[in-house]
Amino acid sequence: MDMTLPMDIADSNYKMKPMTITEKEFVLIKTLIYDRFGINLSNKKKSFIVSRLQKLLKNHGFRTFHSYYESILADKSGKSLVDLADFISTNYTYFNREKEHFSFFIDRALPYIVESLQKNNRNDIRIWCAGCSTGEEPYMLVMLLLEFFAEKYPLWDAGLLATDISSQVLETAKAGVYMSDQVSRLPAYLKQKYFRPLGADQWGVIDQVKREVTFRSFNLMNRCFPFKKPFDVIFCRNVMIYFDQVTRDALVSRFYNNTAPGGFFFIGHSESLPRATTPYGYVMPALYQK
Repeated sequence: MDMTLPMDIADSNYKMKPMTITEKEFVLIKTLIYDRFGINLSNKKKSFIVSRLQKLLKNHGFRTFHSYYESILADKSGKSLVDLADFISTNYTYFNREKEHFSFFIDRALPYIVESLQKNNRNDIRIWCAGCSTGEEPYMLVMLLLEFFAEKYPLWDAGLLATDISSQVLETAKAGVYMSDQVSRLPAYLKQKYFRPLGADQWGVIDQVKREVTFRSFNLMNRCFPFKKPFDVIFCRNVMIYFDQVTRDALVSRFYNNTAPGGFFFIGHSESLPRATTPYGYVMPALYQK
C-alpha cells in the first residue's frame, strides 16, 4: 500500500478538519470488526469509531472510511487488520487486578493441579493468558509460580503462554516496563523481589520472570485453536465483555475443548457464563472448572 500523502491531503487545513462517517461506512467497519475480532459495536459507538480511527486514516491518506475499508480487504499481508485491532483496543489493566483470582490460583488451583500431575507422573503445567494486554497478568502468574515452587521450580516445566491480537500491547508486554501506579497494588514482597527500579517512576520486570512468558499474536476468533495439548489453567478476563452471546458461547466452547480435565477457567468479575448451558462447572464468581 502506498502511504505517501497527496499534497492536498497533507495540507494542514485538511489535517485539522474532523472526519465524518456515513451510516453505510459505519455498518461496513463495525461488521468487519465483528467478523474478524468478535467485538460487537452498537450504533452508539459511531463516534468511538471516528475518534479512534481518524488519525490513522489521515496519516495514511484516506479521505473516507470506505476507501480505508477497501484497503483493509485488499491487504493480503494482514497488517492493516492488526493496525485496526491496535486502534480499537482498550487496554487498561494493572498488577494484581481482581486479586481474589490470584489468591485462588496459588492457594487452591496450583496444589490441585500439582497433585493431579504427580499422580500421572507429569511435571508440565500448561497455562494460557488469552487477551494478555500489556503483560501484567502473565507476569503476575509467573511470580506466583516462582513463589509456590521456590527452589523446586527448575524441576517443573511451568512456563506460560500469553497471547493478544494487538501488536502494540505485545511489544509493551515484552519490554516489561511499568509505571509506579501499575505496580502499586502488588504485595510489597513481590515488587521488591521481582522488579527493579528504572528511575523516572518506572519499574522493570526482572529477566528471571520475563524468560518464563512466551508472548504470541493470536486472534481468539480463529475457528480452530492450534494447540497440541490442553491447558491446566486458562485466563481470559475482561475480554468477552465486548462480544455478543453467540460469539461468547462459541469462544467458551473452544476454550473448553482446550482445557485439561480438572483444569480451571478464569474470566473477569464483570463477566459470567450461563450455568444452564456452559460446559464448565461453576466454582465461584468468574471462575469455572472442567
